[in-house]
Amino acid sequence: MAELVPVEPFDIVVFGATGDLARRKLLPALFHRWCDGQIPGSSRIIAVARDALSDEAFSKLAAEFALADSASAARKARWTEFIQHVQYIGVEADGAGPGWDALKLQLDECPDKLRIFYLALPPSIYGKTCESIGKHGLNTARARVILEKPIGHDFHSARLINAAVGEIFPEDAIFRIDHYLGKETVQNLLILRFANMLLEPVWNAIAIDHVQITVAESLGAGSRAGYYDRAGALRDMVQNHILQLLCLVAMEPPASLEADEVRAEKLKVLRALRIMTAEQAGSAIVRGQYEAGVSGGKEAPAYADEVGADTDTETFVAIRAEIENWRWAGVPFYLRTGKRMRRRRSEIIIQFKPVPHDIINADSGIMQPNRLIIRLQPDEGVKLMMMTKDPGPGGVRLRYVPLNLSYAETFDKNYPDAYERLLMAVVRGNLGLFMRRDEVEAAWRWTDAVVQAWRDGACPLHFYAAGTDGPERATTLLGRDEREWFDA
Repeated sequence: MAELVPVEPFDIVVFGATGDLARRKLLPALFHRWCDGQIPGSSRIIAVARDALSDEAFSKLAAEFALADSASAARKARWTEFIQHVQYIGVEADGAGPGWDALKLQLDECPDKLRIFYLALPPSIYGKTCESIGKHGLNTARARVILEKPIGHDFHSARLINAAVGEIFPEDAIFRIDHYLGKETVQNLLILRFANMLLEPVWNAIAIDHVQITVAESLGAGSRAGYYDRAGALRDMVQNHILQLLCLVAMEPPASLEADEVRAEKLKVLRALRIMTAEQAGSAIVRGQYEAGVSGGKEAPAYADEVGADTDTETFVAIRAEIENWRWAGVPFYLRTGKRMRRRRSEIIIQFKPVPHDIINADSGIMQPNRLIIRLQPDEGVKLMMMTKDPGPGGVRLRYVPLNLSYAETFDKNYPDAYERLLMAVVRGNLGLFMRRDEVEAAWRWTDAVVQAWRDGACPLHFYAAGTDGPERATTLLGRDEREWFDA
């Protein structure tokens, strides 16, 4: 594993510290980086939420997930050391009150230290929270703010949020986080494409038949049902995670890996995405919602039962998208995400075209086109499927086999996870792993057109049983193009 380089000392204020995101992801991520020696001892973590809690009470609350993976005596001892650097302050994030004065008092002890505000809050109060940060003079020249997705629920709300946050923080101090961009295999996409002469010359419409991007979840909405029913699969997954993956697959080579060079090329992809009309959406989009079924060997309830009401919110969406530029003209990008699917996986499939002329005897076997499989989870890796000769006498027999790069087998499996990596990137000021304002707004422009097509009645809801790969209509989406989903 690459050497873990310590970062400079910092203070991080985690708003919404008693929520699921902070307890399940952020505090464990900071704890892991502490254990690996990346966070200096002079750094401070200030947990903020509206609840009235003592430091001891918050420590017990936080330990539930931070120690979930290991409760050994050594691990508990490290946690005891770490928690000494964590302080809890009760603050109304979107208002006034004495909590803000206590927060200011703490931060003013080290006015020149790097200062990070993590807003693990509903996006609707990002603006008010930042306004309060500014009102109390906490936005120093070395202050940065992290915004969780989604940034708004449409283009208009995203612009309002970006404008409100931009009143307090300059654009180069705003880190809009999408944890998919912190995954090793996602970051490796740029290296895979632009550091290997083997791939880049064929990374275009001449050699590639189509691209599939799938983000499948085996779990249902569960405790997130309230939020999810307001968002749905399109806003929750496609507008951010999947479109970011699409950008990294389809972007032109940047002049360098500097943040704005990369983000400018991603923006071009978003602007080149064909905006769908209601007529086009009817044949290019499938919406679905899971019914009761068997998932993970257990009976799973229908989505409507989890929500407690009949609803037309989609838990599955499949889209045939097109990028209108020279590199990708005529190449469909099939995007798919859903809950309660057969198994959990996130992957990108680059399906190449068949060889132009088959010289192999038909009795030798079926020639299959090359396929590049980039697996993001659960088992990160890259496979290149190729035709080879099956060894042995008796003529030529074909076999379709992978050249396989498994991250677990090739590298130390204990490399930092996405949130750990992204938090350290914020401390270093590396904006390349985060979305720029115009990226977010361009993604919403495209998404809003899809939503409008749905409102116009272009895409009725299709149901699928929990534990399957979505509605049957999603299969015919590719079948009309004489293609099929890769679900091995």
